[in-house]
Amino acid sequence: MPRYDYDLITIGAGSGGVRASRMAGKYGAKVAVIENSRIGGTCVMRGCVPKKLLVMGAHFGEVLDDARGFGWSIENASHDWVALIAAKDKELDRLEGAYKNLLSGAGNTLVEGHGVLVDPHTVEVNGKRLTAEKILLAVGGWPVVPDIPGREHMITSNEALDIKARPKRIVIFGGGYIAVEFAGIFRALGSEVHLVFRADHVLRGFDSDIRAHLQNEMIKKDITVYAARKIVSVAKSGAAYTVTLDDGTALTVDAVLTATGRAPNTSNLGLKEAGVTLNEKGAVIVDGWSGTRVQNIFALGDVTDRINLTPVAINEGRMFAETQFNNNPMRMDYNFVASAVFSQPPVSVVGLSEDEARKTHDVAIFRTSFRPMVHTLSGRDQRTLMKLVVDKKSDRVLGCHMVGDDAPEIIQGLAVALKAGATKSQFDSTVGIHPTAAEEFVTMREPVSTPIPGCENA
Repeated sequence: MPRYDYDLITIGAGSGGVRASRMAGKYGAKVAVIENSRIGGTCVMRGCVPKKLLVMGAHFGEVLDDARGFGWSIENASHDWVALIAAKDKELDRLEGAYKNLLSGAGNTLVEGHGVLVDPHTVEVNGKRLTAEKILLAVGGWPVVPDIPGREHMITSNEALDIKARPKRIVIFGGGYIAVEFAGIFRALGSEVHLVFRADHVLRGFDSDIRAHLQNEMIKKDITVYAARKIVSVAKSGAAYTVTLDDGTALTVDAVLTATGRAPNTSNLGLKEAGVTLNEKGAVIVDGWSGTRVQNIFALGDVTDRINLTPVAINEGRMFAETQFNNNPMRMDYNFVASAVFSQPPVSVVGLSEDEARKTHDVAIFRTSFRPMVHTLSGRDQRTLMKLVVDKKSDRVLGCHMVGDDAPEIIQGLAVALKAGATKSQFDSTVGIHPTAAEEFVTMREPVSTPIPGCENA
């Protein structure tokens, strides 16, 4: 008789948990996956996928405007928010069904409910106790709502994706990627957008030039920016809300979205009782093999607060399964992981920022800013920024940064080059594709010595 009910119990059916469970199942493990929300997790159901669908929908408004410069006459165009949300929901239903099929196809047992650790080998869900030789925590993160008067009137990114009617006026509190993405969505669809954040520029942690450039582009799109400010209270005022800032400014709006951060989703899981150690942010502490201090309990994805990106969680899940169930030890390499912000215009980066690189390298900076070809006829006042950070001694490219149309598609290819150790001379010897924006990455010849205007203190 088996010692445990399962070889593996995974708590959390997001991208990382699903990948780990599927692969473990295909390697012969008996696996149960526990999920208390929709199958697919944050990225598929409450984050990357639905948000990018809304970004795409919003971007069509600018495309229609730009088309006039190319001879198109488009009259009486209008947008139906309800239709967009319905189409988004239909796609999410399809994806959830696909994820369920992936789990069942790998022989995994799906248990829908809230799983709580009872001891290092036991999980209780729906009043029933299940045991496993190994337990994997893949519960992700959850939006943080600031502790201010009127916090109950705020919505998070979870609710913003399902809001029934587009607000005519909205305050967004935060300057990170979620905040700037939703600011772009609502503004492009016609909402009056007020963006409030504590820092001097948006996207704290990104390269200074990138931060300043994106903020300037957002202001051009009539997003009202309140930098170095914070919300001190939210009060309901009839059908609207009054938002008060720390400088006394009062804004009357129809919705208040908080996007000031996310926290590891580690409460009410019985982690302390099972001996799992958390850091000061509430994230599960793991080693390079995704192992916790409890020998048979593992964790991956956003709950560990390493690099909180879906492809990272997927790769962590793959390497966990290879190591634990295929006798093929693999560890995640966190160097040169590319990322994107689907703002309008989008941002994408791979490698080190200028500030990061200067801490350990003598660097040369190459940068260009230009008006994209499409806007020479559209008339839109929008500029693209590209930047390379290069180590002078080795000539190796340490970082690639871009703000502009198609930035994520371009940077994905450059991530391969940086992972392979590409040098600036190799960039220079590569023939560009003309006319494209991407060719600028291989035609920047002269290093620059000063930051772009406005980003000195970003």
